[in-house]
Amino acid sequence: MIALIAWRTLTHDRTRFAVTLIGIVFSVVLVGMQVGLLLNFINTTSIIPTSSQADIFVTAPGVSSAEISTPQNERRRYQVLGVPGVAVAESYIVDFTFWKRPNGVRESVILIGVAPGASMGLPWLLEGDVDGRRLLEFPDGVIVDRLYFEKLGVTGTGEMFEINGVRARVVGFTKGVRTFVQSPYIFTSLANARRMMGMGDKHISYVLVKAEPGVAIAKLVADIQAHIPDSTVRTTRDFAHGSSYYWLFTTGAGASLIISAVLGILVGCVVVTQTLYANTIDRLPEYATLRAIGGGPGYLYSIVIGQAALAALIGYLIGIAIVLVLVYLGRDASASPVMPPWLMGALAVNTFAVCLIAATVSLGRLNRIDPAQVFK
Repeated sequence: MIALIAWRTLTHDRTRFAVTLIGIVFSVVLVGMQVGLLLNFINTTSIIPTSSQADIFVTAPGVSSAEISTPQNERRRYQVLGVPGVAVAESYIVDFTFWKRPNGVRESVILIGVAPGASMGLPWLLEGDVDGRRLLEFPDGVIVDRLYFEKLGVTGTGEMFEINGVRARVVGFTKGVRTFVQSPYIFTSLANARRMMGMGDKHISYVLVKAEPGVAIAKLVADIQAHIPDSTVRTTRDFAHGSSYYWLFTTGAGASLIISAVLGILVGCVVVTQTLYANTIDRLPEYATLRAIGGGPGYLYSIVIGQAALAALIGYLIGIAIVLVLVYLGRDASASPVMPPWLMGALAVNTFAVCLIAATVSLGRLNRIDPAQVFK
């Protein structure tokens, strides 16, 4: 009965009801998009280690981000192989360089070099039913992502470009490998990467390590670190977290996204609170009527809380539907928000919590209602 009364009083004035829903929907969309963009940024800042399938990364000292590497000698790989518990150790190159389009325009890219026979660090999200190892065997071959075709001037396979003045031929594509610095990832073989970057035959950026089955990763990290103390040894998870932390908290890009997400949450909460509070205050005469015919405070409270819950439910469903449509439409953008199930749940909890808090704030005015005002 209370739910029915709450629904009828909520929808009696269609204009007021629409304004209430617009406020809640706006909040859901604003918070969802801002937090979704922040999550996408976090995911892309750690995508190299998280997509590598390695257990451990061996880096030069002082490396804070996977994209900003410091050269090492390949003897590091052989030193790592000498540590008990190491199943596989492979060389990996990651570095910024320049891609030259046919019209002469140069674009910054991140070149990733991996051996064709490697088991870790291979291109991910490959388009079509192709073997990434086979594509890496092509002389001068590179793999680019479809999201950056226009930026790189690519239209199809077989096209020739230059990387640092060295010829490069497009042999395959990935789809959805985003970069947060607008420098697309370009995959190639280890030998090609060294040649294109003008590096020596022993140059590498990282050693990717796979532990033997049953070996404790933390102990293996300590053992490798003790064996080669002039390198930095981290689990893939720690390296990924370190990369995200670096870009989030030591660069302007990360700080601006964090501030935008926080402001989005605050603005969304204020909009919902103000909208529902105003909705309750506008209906004070109606609540006074209910008091005049014998409705107690608890009865009125139940109606207000019921209205808030119903408004939250409808507003959330409409808002999350809009967010999912926007996420789908932006799936091919270089900076696309993400909406994992846990974030959808968090948005629902936030929406209901803010609506109920707003309703609770307005209850103070209900306590001061004078039923006699109905007869004035």
